[in-house]
Amino acid sequence: MEDTNTQIKETVESHPIVLYIKGTREEPQCGFSNAVIQIFQKLNVPFETVDVLSDPAIREGVKEFTKWPTVPQVFIKGEFIGGCDIVKDLYTKGELEPMVKKALG
Repeated sequence: MEDTNTQIKETVESHPIVLYIKGTREEPQCGFSNAVIQIFQKLNVPFETVDVLSDPAIREGVKEFTKWPTVPQVFIKGEFIGGCDIVKDLYTKGELEPMVKKALG
């Protein structure tokens, strides 16, 4: 578990935007993951994705890392932002884009 935590920490700290999702950017395996991908594509910004389905240790590890029970999980500038509902809400209120722009510098 320590290795998994370290791996997650290194991933979220080495990329401005990281989405832990079910499936891939090209083939999301759940509607919530797809919704989060769509939002970041609409913002037209670069982002990393991590497929939790391909690694059970990461799937459970990221939930433990954030103390958040569900996937997708979104990190901006190393900080856990939330899941699909929170990201949708931030996007709708116009608060997500400034966060993303700031993170990308």
